[in-house]
Amino acid sequence: MARAEFSQPLVIAHRGASGYRPEHTLEAYRLAIALGADYVEPDLVSTGDGVLVARHENEISTTTDVARHPEFADRYTTKVIDGIPFSGWFTEDFTLAELKSVRATERMPWLRPGNAAHNGRYDVPTLDEVITLVQRESRRLGRDIGIYPETKHPTYFDSIGLSLEEPLARTLARYGLDRPGAPVLVQSFETANLRELASLLPVPMIQLLGVGAPYDLAVTGDPRSYDDLATPAGLTEIVGYASGVGAVKDRIAPMGSAGQRLEPTSLVDDAHEAGLTVHTYTFRDDAFPVPVEPPGATAEEHGDAGAEYELFYGLGVDGVFSDHPDTAVAARTRSLSRVLAGRC
Repeated sequence: MARAEFSQPLVIAHRGASGYRPEHTLEAYRLAIALGADYVEPDLVSTGDGVLVARHENEISTTTDVARHPEFADRYTTKVIDGIPFSGWFTEDFTLAELKSVRATERMPWLRPGNAAHNGRYDVPTLDEVITLVQRESRRLGRDIGIYPETKHPTYFDSIGLSLEEPLARTLARYGLDRPGAPVLVQSFETANLRELASLLPVPMIQLLGVGAPYDLAVTGDPRSYDDLATPAGLTEIVGYASGVGAVKDRIAPMGSAGQRLEPTSLVDDAHEAGLTVHTYTFRDDAFPVPVEPPGATAEEHGDAGAEYELFYGLGVDGVFSDHPDTAVAARTRSLSRVLAGRC
């Protein structure tokens, strides 16, 4: 996944067009494609019968109406996921057929009441269904639309005998996506499963850089954190199994106490120097406020979602994860126009 000098940054629909429809639904992915997204992102967890489905977490009480199904009341439980206790209903305690009987709901109804109006309309999609939709829309629109799956809690799923890696590789192979150049990027906050997936699939791996430490490292006593992985030495190690990094925005342009963006770090330059692409997350129109204060910005620009995209595009990122892909596409067009105008 070499970085082309003048390539446009990717617009990655974060869980679909999740600013407009309940996240991880086929309608959210379909709308994201219509709004111009280059890739759609399904977070992947497993059902009890080993089917990969798209949910933000394996605990589904905040993203489905499962609590309203009396037939599943006895599935309510508490589990420790990545060292943290969670109570609710978990995908691994359902067969696919059972999971298909619940309906998706908006995770943040207080912020996105328009999305909540769609509660109950859509089911929980499988990875197969997401790929089928993406490939159908690619043919219809005459452009390649990619998928950008994230394996969620792979160490946990390994511990209960529901490994995510092999089913993901098999599913991609079923649709001819297990080949170099396929429009697929695979991401994870853990490291060991990306190494395993790199041995199974000839597609780019993306190491996510969050806060704290990768759980697979922490659980084995490895003291390295995401801070360590983001150093030049850590990035050089990542090159051994991944083609890029996906960094939280503050790792690229830290936020000050007043909500302003401070001087950028060297992460983008360091990663590019190592041969890695850089994607960053998460951009939202409805963040309160959207903090941005690029050099020379006016007061009116502070809190402008478009200005935040343009700031990060100007810093050289290779892709953005967005809940509102239309805003990301429009800002990219403006940024590119300015770059081209500057070369005339």
